[in-house]
Amino acid sequence: MAKYRKLGRTSDQRKALLRNQVTMLLYRGRIVTTETKAKEVRKIAEGLIASAVREKDNFENVTVTAKVPRKDADGKRVKEVVDGKKKTVYDEVQKQIKKDSPSRLHARRQMLKVFYPVKEVPEKGAGRKKNTKYVDMVEKMFSEIAPKYVNRNGGYTRIVKIGPRRGDAAMMVVLELV
Repeated sequence: MAKYRKLGRTSDQRKALLRNQVTMLLYRGRIVTTETKAKEVRKIAEGLIASAVREKDNFENVTVTAKVPRKDADGKRVKEVVDGKKKTVYDEVQKQIKKDSPSRLHARRQMLKVFYPVKEVPEKGAGRKKNTKYVDMVEKMFSEIAPKYVNRNGGYTRIVKIGPRRGDAAMMVVLELV
């Protein structure tokens, strides 16, 4: 028996379809698709959620010293003349950063292999490039989705049948996060 369904597509088309549907499921929380596609998407999504739950708190906060260029009131870098050349003036700043453990870093990279970039466009400025921003799906997995499922051992998604599609009578379902 095969390990996965081919969905009547070539491998590159199938991978693109599944990546897109997994990304949209985890971004929006629910998608409407056919039953066979939903079963394939469910496998991938549940694996990603499980790894996010496992690695949710696997990091440490570290204080680092960073050199940051000094800026004036206009936001431009401050320069001073040293030996006849203009050089930027730097200040040392203490910053708190999250340092991933190796296993969390691996989980993050595995998620990045699956997720497509998600661009969020506000309704007010639809059709304009201004105010659009990219959503960090991996960070959303660790900070929003994983904490919801900490006390749950699998079964993060639900498939609800909504009836046959009008054109070809394929069974349509709603795939949603529980």
